[in-house]
Amino acid sequence: MDKKKDISMAVIKRLPKYHRYLGDLLKNEVDRISSKELSKKIGFTASQIRQDFNCFGDFGQQGYGYNVKELYNQISGILGLTREYKTIIVGAGNIGQAIANYTKFDRLGFSLQAIFDINPKLVGLKIRDIEINDIDGLEDYLKKNSTDVGVICVPSKAAQNVADIFVRNGIKSIWNFAPIDLKVPEEVHTENVHLSESLLTLSYLMSQDEN
Repeated sequence: MDKKKDISMAVIKRLPKYHRYLGDLLKNEVDRISSKELSKKIGFTASQIRQDFNCFGDFGQQGYGYNVKELYNQISGILGLTREYKTIIVGAGNIGQAIANYTKFDRLGFSLQAIFDINPKLVGLKIRDIEINDIDGLEDYLKKNSTDVGVICVPSKAAQNVADIFVRNGIKSIWNFAPIDLKVPEEVHTENVHLSESLLTLSYLMSQDEN
């Protein structure tokens, strides 16, 4: 619905956490939960939880709370987890291999189709039955195969070139693990995961404890 276009990124960033906690409740066979009970588990205030959910519709009932399975399914739909996303990885080093081996991505709908790398020692090896291809074949692969998500796990000096190849061949979503801010068209969704920045945040917090 059009209303979703006006939802703040802060709310959107909280949705995956709701999804994870509700999934855990389902595994523990919890049928319903109030915003107050969910607040104690997730760490957000009950008021914040209600406001977030109200952005997408009226999911709860007065005096009853939320039906856990229904809310989980609703948030899955909002997050776009009701379809398959054909995904490729460029860069089969430590981070690329870790992502390729993380089977939960498949369960969320991100189906790994191909892996590419520049290292001849890695080309031809397989990760979960998916062969690592030579980077020289990337553009040809993208011309022949529809791809939804491109994952960049290469050094920063090579990341922009990979992103350019993605954009040139119609990829609209990029998950970037290279420590560089990519330059892409406005319509291309980019999620940057800068591991060093996260570690430096932790370093700051530890340094404050020492003061």
